[in-house]
Amino acid sequence: MIKFGTDGWRARIAEEFNFDNVRRVAKAHAEVLKEKGVKRVIVGYDWRFRSEDFAKAVYDVFRSEGLEAKLVGSACTTPMVSFAVKYLGYENGVMITASHNPPAYNGYKIKESFGGSATPEFVKNVEEKVKDIESVEIKEFEPEYQEVRKKYVEKIREFFDMDLFKEKKTLVVHDSMHGTSSGLLDFVLRDTKVSVINIRKDRDPLFGGHPPEPIEKYMEITKEKVRALGAELGIANDGDGDRIALVDDKGNYVNTQLIYAMLLLHLLENKGKRGKVVKTVSTTYLADRICKEFGVPLIEVGVGFKNINEIILKEGGVIFGGEESGGYGIPEYLPERDGIFSALNILELLYLKDKKVSEVVAEIFERFGEAYYKRVDLRVKEKIKGRIKELKENPPERIGEFKVREVKTIDGVKFVFEDDSWLLMRPSGTEPLIRVYAETPTKEEVEKIIQKGLELLK
Repeated sequence: MIKFGTDGWRARIAEEFNFDNVRRVAKAHAEVLKEKGVKRVIVGYDWRFRSEDFAKAVYDVFRSEGLEAKLVGSACTTPMVSFAVKYLGYENGVMITASHNPPAYNGYKIKESFGGSATPEFVKNVEEKVKDIESVEIKEFEPEYQEVRKKYVEKIREFFDMDLFKEKKTLVVHDSMHGTSSGLLDFVLRDTKVSVINIRKDRDPLFGGHPPEPIEKYMEITKEKVRALGAELGIANDGDGDRIALVDDKGNYVNTQLIYAMLLLHLLENKGKRGKVVKTVSTTYLADRICKEFGVPLIEVGVGFKNINEIILKEGGVIFGGEESGGYGIPEYLPERDGIFSALNILELLYLKDKKVSEVVAEIFERFGEAYYKRVDLRVKEKIKGRIKELKENPPERIGEFKVREVKTIDGVKFVFEDDSWLLMRPSGTEPLIRVYAETPTKEEVEKIIQKGLELLK
């Protein structure tokens, strides 16, 4: 059964993700579009195995169904497809990518007219239709292309005073993890004093033998390069360029929770933005403390940027939304995660404050309290998911030495303790995993709580 997760349909190449199934999904998608009166669609693809061929198959289905479809002129990031939908006159988009998933996977992401992830309602319509489609007969069409890369970079530059980046020399390491963000940061920062050293910049459908996910265990080379060059900053993006991770000026990994806090504080304090802020249930308590200090409302939703988008679309007035996985969106530009746009905001923060990343993190800890975070991913049998249901129905009052202040069941089960520390257990929406998350004021406590969470699952 073809099922979309937190962001798109993903499956193993040559097993469930094959040309027949991709065409079935594309036909179901096309039928939904035609019912809505949508005509103009753009199709993009990343550097995964045969992504360009899967994209061409989608394009042929759309053309066969009478839609005005175009292919992005070359491999691109997911935010570039969202950009094309919002700014280049398209009404819908498809991105062939499995984002940060292992190399054996590929996927199909849908972008709606507002330039962000498809709403749950739209996705449900596609899922329902694909059930009744057994095979698809199509014609092959001569490809028609849309140039996106230059226009995307030009638009991004409009949101920043590029002269700011000419004030002093800065050395940055950009790790695209063999993904399609390769060369983009360099392109955006041309004619400035920011020098970008690109690593893991070439196409490799095996991504060096591990998932193109910017988490610490896959970023040793990034840390080593920053230290070896004495760079001020290391920036890593995932395979389709919508997520970001950082290495500070000392060569230390900066977790995604701290990046959320840095970006939020930058928007509120340095750029003077005011409005609603959205975070997922797996995101830092620093967000709550920062929003309280600045008097702005904070809304908590389930994991997946589509849930953040739902708030952006229904409520309006959202200035920032982000999640623990390293995806952050600023709706003024695009209701979508964009790793390059996030990187530029981090650089802008450093230039405006004239501080290094390690100094900014130290300042956040001093003002809002320390926060240490850890996530463990478990490949488990189906019955473990039933254990999460049991914990929802009969939550403990204490977990080890930690007294439970609040239980949240927005997504999985989250235990919030008296000092704002928390433990979350939930099934992944993109991989066959149970994720266990914890955040506490000390490194020692985060290890304790993670272990208690693993014991609870047993």
